[in-house]
Parts: sequence; C-alpha cells; structure tokens
Amino acid sequence: MIVKRAKFIVSAEKLSQCPDFKKPEIALIGRSNVGKSSFINAITNNSKLAKTSNKPGKTRLINLFDFDDKYIVADLPGYGYAKVSKEMQENWRKNLEDYLLNRESLKLLIQFIDSRHDVQKNDLQMLEWIDFHKLPSIVIATKIDLTSKSRILSKVNEISKVMNKKVFPFSTRNNSYNDAVLNYIESIL
Repeated sequence: MIVKRAKFIVSAEKLSQCPDFKKPEIALIGRSNVGKSSFINAITNNSKLAKTSNKPGKTRLINLFDFDDKYIVADLPGYGYAKVSKEMQENWRKNLEDYLLNRESLKLLIQFIDSRHDVQKNDLQMLEWIDFHKLPSIVIATKIDLTSKSRILSKVNEISKVMNKKVFPFSTRNNSYNDAVLNYIESIL
C-alpha cells in the first residue's frame, strides 16, 4: 500500500472540535518525542506534512490528516515528559481519554515505543489503559535504524514480549519497514 495523497485537515483541542469525516480513523499515541509525527511524514513521503521537533511536547492538539481520501490519521499529544504545567498535562489527559473512548470512527490505536530504550513505565500504563478499555491496538518500534542490524529482530521480539502485542519495526530513514505497517492498516480498514 502506498499513500499517494495526504493532507493536514485540522487541529482540535478536544473531541467536540473534531469534525466527523465519515471515514475510519487511526490514532497515534506514544511518549513525547517518540516519532509519531515523523511516522506520518515518512509514510506519506512528505517531510513537511506533520510538524516535528527535537523538543518534547511539540504536539499539543489532536492533529487530523486525510490519507488518500480513505481514512483519517490522528496525531495525538504525547504522554510523559513535556515542559508544561501539571494543569495542562491533566487537560491533555482528559481530552485524550474522551477522544479515545468516544470517537466512533476510531478503528485502530497505534502505540509508539522508542526502540533505543527499554519500554518505559508510562508506556506500560498506557498499554494497561488501552487493554482495559479493549481498544484495538498495535505497537510500532520507532528509530529501529539506530539499532544494529543483528539486534533488530531481538529488539522487536523483546518489545513484543513486554507489550504482548504485534510490533512493527519502523524507521524514517529506511522505508523498507513502511509496507508492513501500511498493509496491516489497510487490512483492518
């Protein structure tokens, strides 16, 4: 599967501000600076589509993108470290929870894990929350190109064992991983 046309549609603070597009939706979630926006740019082959930053907490709104006029991808604010007030973090949490539990068009949640590190406590807490609410989800191990080639399979297996989910390796620098993720997405839509 190749994404031929992708475009940014709108940013929203909360679910009530998200238009109903009458299309299936996929939500991207993960720690701040894990590579969700870079994922969008890589699979669309457009480095400027989603805003990226080295500074955690850049994504502060629900950013909605249309992919090939077939489905919507929602880039969600990251959890974990971000230099924002506790009040703002709590506001994000409430808005994300509302979106994830009440967005009727949501078909898949993709949780991103930075493959350079062990799975973090807040990743496991998010996974627990996802499983508790029975949300369909997969895991993407980002920045896999920074792992030695001989360790990629073992790293993916390690994350899969900890998360007890299907894990797809992913790299913004090596698009050979893109097809497996995109084909899986298409199979569930």
